[in-house]
Amino acid sequence: MVARSTRESYLLEQLEADKRFHSLSDEQKRAVIEVRRKKELVQRELSVIDQELARIDQELAQFEGRHPGAAAAASAEHNRNDNTKTLDDVQGRQRFNVDPKKGIELLIAAGLLNDTPEDIASFLYKGERLHKTKIGEYLGEHKELNLMVLTKFVELFEFEKMDIVTALRNFLGKFRLPGEAQKIDRMMEEFATVYCKATGSVYSKSDTCYVLAFSIIMLNTSLHNPSVKDKLSADQFVKMNNGINDGGDLPAQLLIDAYHSIKNTPFEIPEDDTQDFTITFYNPDKRGYLVKEGGKHKSWKKRYFVLTDNCLYYFVKESDSEPKGIVPLENLKVEECKLKDRKFTLEIRSDEKFIKSAKTDSGGKMVSGNHEYYRIQASNHEEMMAWMESIRKSISKDPFYAQMQARKKNAMCKQ
Repeated sequence: MVARSTRESYLLEQLEADKRFHSLSDEQKRAVIEVRRKKELVQRELSVIDQELARIDQELAQFEGRHPGAAAAASAEHNRNDNTKTLDDVQGRQRFNVDPKKGIELLIAAGLLNDTPEDIASFLYKGERLHKTKIGEYLGEHKELNLMVLTKFVELFEFEKMDIVTALRNFLGKFRLPGEAQKIDRMMEEFATVYCKATGSVYSKSDTCYVLAFSIIMLNTSLHNPSVKDKLSADQFVKMNNGINDGGDLPAQLLIDAYHSIKNTPFEIPEDDTQDFTITFYNPDKRGYLVKEGGKHKSWKKRYFVLTDNCLYYFVKESDSEPKGIVPLENLKVEECKLKDRKFTLEIRSDEKFIKSAKTDSGGKMVSGNHEYYRIQASNHEEMMAWMESIRKSISKDPFYAQMQARKKNAMCKQ
């Protein structure tokens, strides 16, 4: 056993007192100890250099007729300013990762960031020590400054020589798409506008880029999400995008190349998030708060519902990124349920004993649901009827056609 020096023993004692140190593996612990040891060596070397500088300054002072230590004092003041800026920078970035707006304000107040859309966009593009979720949150805001920053941010990408799949990989790798549909729409609209402008005459208008971009994102989900059983073929992907180029077709080879690029290499979701529902909800058929009856415990609770892709999703609140439950609308029927104490209630039933569904348990795991029916209450008769009609239309509906219909209609209209 190798004997430790007194200094190494002291370092180890300090680290052992830190609770975080105990959660590290043996290899990580050794790495931390080595970094701390190197830090102390550097600090000792800097101390020697400071002493040497003080000695040299004293000698120079004798020749220049000034008070010794003036240069050292100026140097110390400079170091203090640098240390203050470093601390402000760290605190500003940390604050950004909690509240992006306040973090940027702190950095601007400290003189570390200029209050211009160009500089803020560059700061987000570099993304040093910034959470990608918070970058996406800031870029998606519908305020004048945020919208200008979004434009400048997208313009920082050099799309000129990129195919659309490569451009999307670069773009979506810089941040995480937020959960709100309107935010996603704005960000993808800006991507489409800038990309279309940068790549010239292949696309007739930006709506074509927008539709194709979302088709590629949905293709990624279709090919690589294990819950999707029917995988799109290359021919289906080409047909799905017929007519989106101002009424005409894009080159088939462009679509086939995009298909194989995604098939061979799926998109990487920033921050290793393994379940991203944001694309699913970018253009839902219907959404809003309703009151749902519990399955096991028959209590009624307010939930946020999203109807899309012939599935009914419900969340505890609108801002949640993952659903509390999922009800695939297959072989189901919906009708009004007349309850004495619950007006404007609809009921979703199956011809089978139980409805095929999934929900999140108390431990955060997705498990199979055990519902014979779902009862959901609207705030008035009109709202109940609107939801019933939307659900009926969604049953057995082609999800890809449903998601792309609105944009395709616009993209296929000749100017």
